[in-house]
Amino acid sequence: MKPILSILLLFLTVSITGQTKNWYTISFENAVHHEAQITAEFTHLENKVLELRMSRTSPGRYALHEFAKNVYDLNAVDGSGKKLIVTRPNPYQWNVSGHDGTVKVTYILYANRGGGTYSQVDESHAHLNIPATFIYAPAYDKRPITVRFDVRKDLGWKVATQLKKISENTYFAPNLHYFMDSPTEISNHAIRSFKVVDNSKEQIVKFVLHHQGTDAELDEYFEGVKKVVLQQKAVYGALPTFDFGEYTFLACYMPNASGDGMEHRNSTILTSTRSLANGGMQRNMGTVSHEFFHAWNVERIRPKSLEPFDYTATNMSGELWFAEGFTSYYTNLILCRAGLLSKEDYIKRLSGGLNYVWNSPAREYFNPIEMSYQAPFVDAARSVDPVNRENTFISYYTYGSVLGLALDLSLRNLEGGKNLDAFMKQVWQTYGKLEIPYTVRDLQDALASYAGAEFANNFFKKYIFDSQMPDYRTLFESVGVTFEQTKLAEASLGVRLNADFKLVSNPFKGGAAYKAGLENGDELISVNGIAIASETKTSDFLLQFKPNQTVTIVFRRFGKQKETQLTFDANPSYSTSLLEKVKKKIEKKRRAWLEAK
Repeated sequence: MKPILSILLLFLTVSITGQTKNWYTISFENAVHHEAQITAEFTHLENKVLELRMSRTSPGRYALHEFAKNVYDLNAVDGSGKKLIVTRPNPYQWNVSGHDGTVKVTYILYANRGGGTYSQVDESHAHLNIPATFIYAPAYDKRPITVRFDVRKDLGWKVATQLKKISENTYFAPNLHYFMDSPTEISNHAIRSFKVVDNSKEQIVKFVLHHQGTDAELDEYFEGVKKVVLQQKAVYGALPTFDFGEYTFLACYMPNASGDGMEHRNSTILTSTRSLANGGMQRNMGTVSHEFFHAWNVERIRPKSLEPFDYTATNMSGELWFAEGFTSYYTNLILCRAGLLSKEDYIKRLSGGLNYVWNSPAREYFNPIEMSYQAPFVDAARSVDPVNRENTFISYYTYGSVLGLALDLSLRNLEGGKNLDAFMKQVWQTYGKLEIPYTVRDLQDALASYAGAEFANNFFKKYIFDSQMPDYRTLFESVGVTFEQTKLAEASLGVRLNADFKLVSNPFKGGAAYKAGLENGDELISVNGIAIASETKTSDFLLQFKPNQTVTIVFRRFGKQKETQLTFDANPSYSTSLLEKVKKKIEKKRRAWLEAK
């Protein structure tokens, strides 16, 4: 991404010189059938074939998304209106030849998924992710772009976006990447905003909400949003300098949306089917916290592996354990500090991620960097062939989150009042604020500068370049939190079952079901001669067995009845809880960790 100064200077230059732009218009006459009509005009072209493409990726996503599949009825004319020849060299490209220096393209877009990656058009809104919507000319990616949104005034629509407004419903982007990175919500939405001042610099944070709720609900929710923004600002010391002085949350809490969150340079998409009145007041706030933290960590504290962002291929990064994972660590911590999540609930929730990572056989195969490399296969990626993710993959979100927790508590045990907040602030000052992309080794060097080479080298050697687990029990003791295996008396099957006692996951490697030769899709019929009735609940049924107990299991596979011997394991799950009575020194450290800044 271009440094802020360069973007603003380019904007001023364009305004003064009238530099050649690429023009788009989009209208929604057939919104009821999820169609948008789009026109793209390219002028002052070189005398050769104009190559046009639809993106295959989207900023913030790492897998391929073939947006060209929803484009049809594409036609092109030149400056005089003469129809031009259009050919297709590959599924995502159109070549236009015989033009006179101007090409005007029209096409229809089908759009019906309202989340952080795709677009959705219906009579409730036009929810536009730009790579999923607009065709582009790769050879002219440095040109500024102007887009006019022909909104449905009969539906009360208005435009919300991080793009620079230049007139009613007409907006500007300094180049293709900024355009691609600028999602737009067009609907009859409500807006709340507040000003944040850093060193006499005033910026506006806006919250745009498309929903079916009340103004009072939005007012209450926005108070929580403000608390999140200010607690995150406290981590870094100041907000980023947003281009054009604004940051915009684009929230769509509608029944036709798809649950998602996606960060962008000066805005974020927040989508959920949960209304504020139906659980969203609390449950949607986690996405607010996660995505706004990205305004620093990933949008400006930027992995070098994602620069420049490639719209033609997958974008692979080995730093997602930090970019996504450390952001995930702060997601609930910020809610706790903001008073939107109790300390007790925050601590209890830590056990979920710890159990997932601690007990996963996948650490045998990949370290956090290599887990990050898996993003193109798992980040909203689609495949029809079965995979063995239960045994080979740990989400870099969760893996990075529990490592962020370990690093934070480890730093707090060092002398000098060290903590992860201060380290993140240092990384921000060194890389993010200056928009210098970083590598894994840069992060290691930054930690060495902050906490000493021995500490940094030890942490990266064990937990980043290898897959060892930190001593969480000792780390938690330092802040008055228990970390204990509380279910060792319960039998574990080592696989997920549905209500019909059918295996619905691959058995976990080394677990009871795995060693017994059971496989995904097998249906259990009886255990030790006890038939499984249709009304039997899996949790109740398994309670009658004990760890190390060997049983005979009769099951059905491919329509045939089979039998195997299985020895139950002990449930390895850990729980975390807040100790009520702790020494003053520990209480002081815990308060410094969990309370508002």
